[in-house]
Amino acid sequence: MTDINVSAPRASLPAFEEAEPLGPQDAEFVRDLAVVLAKHGNLNRFGLCLLHDHFPIAADEVLVETNDSRARTLQAHVEKAAGTQHIKASQWRFLPHAEGVRGGEPEGGTFQALMLCLTQDLCPGND
Repeated sequence: MTDINVSAPRASLPAFEEAEPLGPQDAEFVRDLAVVLAKHGNLNRFGLCLLHDHFPIAADEVLVETNDSRARTLQAHVEKAAGTQHIKASQWRFLPHAEGVRGGEPEGGTFQALMLCLTQDLCPGND
């Protein structure tokens, strides 16, 4: 496994049924976010996802994404973070951070990987 930040303490997330999706009240937030993404050349690189839990994931575990492009299926399962061969993060969450802390650092930082994907077979973009 690489130095992807998956081991930061995890704040609990709402269950999917309880998580509030984007709505009209979020229009200004989404416009502001799109402006920031465009400013940094990331408008077609990053988007939004609804943070939620379907089941508990321990601090030493990570959610792993695989797919079968021929069958057009996507699956996710849990693996131990220290033993996974899946090394490319595909989903992140923001973390509260101290002034001056930079993201991407293995300990601490401003974001935490939520889902990983193997960069070889069975991952998005690898037909």
